[in-house]
Amino acid sequence: MILYKTNQNWFGDLSHLAKSWTMVRIMRSVFAIGVYTTVVCIVVDYFNWHNEISMNTGVFSLLGVMLSILLVFRTNTAYDRWWEARKQWGALVNNTRNLAIYTQTMFPKNDHDLRHFMAVRIANFCYALVEHLREGTNLDKLIFLSKNERAVYESNGHIPNHIALEIFDKIAEAHRRGELNEGDYINIKAQHQSLLDILGACERIKKTPIPFSYAVYLKIFISAYGLLLPFALVTTFLYTTIPLSMLLFFALLGVELLGEEIEDPFGLDCNDLPTGDIAHTIKKNVFEILDQKQPDLEKRERELYEKVF
Repeated sequence: MILYKTNQNWFGDLSHLAKSWTMVRIMRSVFAIGVYTTVVCIVVDYFNWHNEISMNTGVFSLLGVMLSILLVFRTNTAYDRWWEARKQWGALVNNTRNLAIYTQTMFPKNDHDLRHFMAVRIANFCYALVEHLREGTNLDKLIFLSKNERAVYESNGHIPNHIALEIFDKIAEAHRRGELNEGDYINIKAQHQSLLDILGACERIKKTPIPFSYAVYLKIFISAYGLLLPFALVTTFLYTTIPLSMLLFFALLGVELLGEEIEDPFGLDCNDLPTGDIAHTIKKNVFEILDQKQPDLEKRERELYEKVF
C-alpha cells in the first residue's frame, strides 16, 4: 500500500503513479488509443472523408454521461469492499488485543506455557489469514512452528480455521478444569468467536467479486466508446482529436481499472491493504501482553507491495 500525507507534496504524490501497475496498464491502453486515433486522422485527411463522416458529438456527450453513471456505481462498489475489508482488519486488531488481555488476566498467573501458546496461536492466526486471503497459507510465515505442528497444518486445507480451533480447545479445557468461571468463559468465548466472524467476512469479500456480466458490459461499453470517439471528433478538431481522445479514454479507463485494483483488497497491488504489516503489529501487541519471548519483532522488513506478474 502506498502511504502518503495529504495536502503536502502535490508533485511528489504524482510521482507514485509511475510505480503503480494499474497506471502502467492505463498508459499502455491510452497510448494504443493514441496510435489508433492517429491512423484514423491520417486516413480521413488523406482520402478527404470529412464530409462523408458526420457523427453528432452530442450523442457521445450523452453516452459519456451514461458511462459516467455506471463508472460511479462501479467505483463506489469497489471502494465499499476495500473499506469493509479495512474495518474487518481494524476489528481484528482490537479483538486480538482483547483476547490477549483476557487470557493474561483470567488464567492462572503461573501458567506461562499457556500464555506463550495463546500468543503464538493468535499471531499465527493473523499471519495465516493474510496468506489464506491471497494464494493459500505459507507455513514458513508462521512463528514457533514445530515439526509435528507443521505436519498437522499441512494436512489441513483451512489453516486459520484450525488455529482458531486450537485456541478454543485451550479455553474450553481450562473451563472444564475449573480455571475459568462461567462469566469469564462467556466473555473470552465472545472474543474468540469474533476471530471467526472476521475470517468469514474477509472470505465473503474475497470470494464475491462484482458480477461478471456487469464487469464485461462496462469493458465493452468503454472499448466501443473509445473506438468510435475519433470518428466523431475528427471532422471538427482534425489532428487535435488525438490528444482529446487520449485524455477522454484516460479518464474513463482509469476509473474502471482503479476500481478493479481495489476490488480485491487483500493482495499486493499498490493500493491493497497492508494486511501483512497489520498482522505484524498484532503479533507485537499480543507478545507484549502475554509473553516475554518475542520473536525478532524489530528485524522484519515492511512488506513490498507491487503487482505480482
